[in-house]
Amino acid sequence: MITIQKMNQTHVPAVAALEAVCFSDPWSERSVASELSNPLSLWLVAMDGDTLAGYIGSQSVMGESDMMNVAVNPDYRKQGVGTKLIAALVEALAQTGNHCLTLEVRASNSPAICLYEKLGFACVGRRPNYYRNPKEDALIMRKEWNG
Repeated sequence: MITIQKMNQTHVPAVAALEAVCFSDPWSERSVASELSNPLSLWLVAMDGDTLAGYIGSQSVMGESDMMNVAVNPDYRKQGVGTKLIAALVEALAQTGNHCLTLEVRASNSPAICLYEKLGFACVGRRPNYYRNPKEDALIMRKEWNG
């Protein structure tokens, strides 16, 4: 059974390892660990017992949040883990007085875009050449709620 919880130091190595599996320009273990001491950050993990099924991270300033990273272990994809992580993050952010969540997604990442749209995100802009490895535009997506 998948449980969602706040990331802590014991999760950092697995989160950094999943970063390396999922992204062409992954965060280092040190960068992930630094989020634990950042008062602007909220990172959640999806755990299946002792196995990391996925994670999500955000930073918030003045009621607005930015999703930094989200990843699901390939063995857990298509099982609702991403949906659970995003829903849990939105709920946690709303409880702390935030009123919106913004993210960037590769313009070619149709599965992620469909998931975000299903969860109430709308495309609000485009960042040319935002990604590297390979170079690609990002779509800016945003979800708002009443705080």
